[in-house]
Amino acid sequence: MIYWELFLAFFIPGIVGYGGGPASIPLIQTEVVNRYGWLTVEEFGELLAIGNALPGPIATKMAGYIGYEVGGVMGASVALFATVAPSLIIMIFLLGILYKFKDSPRVKRMTALIKPTIAILLGVLAFQFFDTSVVNAGWLQTGFLIIISWLLLEKWKVHPAFVIAGALLYGGLFLGHGAS
Repeated sequence: MIYWELFLAFFIPGIVGYGGGPASIPLIQTEVVNRYGWLTVEEFGELLAIGNALPGPIATKMAGYIGYEVGGVMGASVALFATVAPSLIIMIFLLGILYKFKDSPRVKRMTALIKPTIAILLGVLAFQFFDTSVVNAGWLQTGFLIIISWLLLEKWKVHPAFVIAGALLYGGLFLGHGAS
């Protein structure tokens, strides 16, 4: 029963809370504080403050924490799924419509215009990551990771997931002391 309650507590704000996390915060509070009593108002306020200090979407952080506190790992999984399920359902529905009209000239023009925009956004993101890496780790470490990653990906055809995991491990072992 607790998993169903967790699902409803996060699914309903996800559907009704148009505008994402900030719009759904009061709805989540109503569910977890007023309806189910899992947190007090003070605890919810502290959780909100901590969640805002961490990177990523606020609603998923809150769902993960509250779900874990109420129902353990399974509770966290249910609450996280319930938080993203409304967006997932809408995306599947919209992709179904897009697939239905994929041969339409208007849809082809629209997707042709979106591709360069995504490429630019990814380029900006990559530059920001590079800049942050140089500032935090220095040119030598950043250059080393770039060269090794390139060799692993292009020359030795290692799967990107392993390269990313290796870079994370390297950063945690050799660069973790400099992080703040």
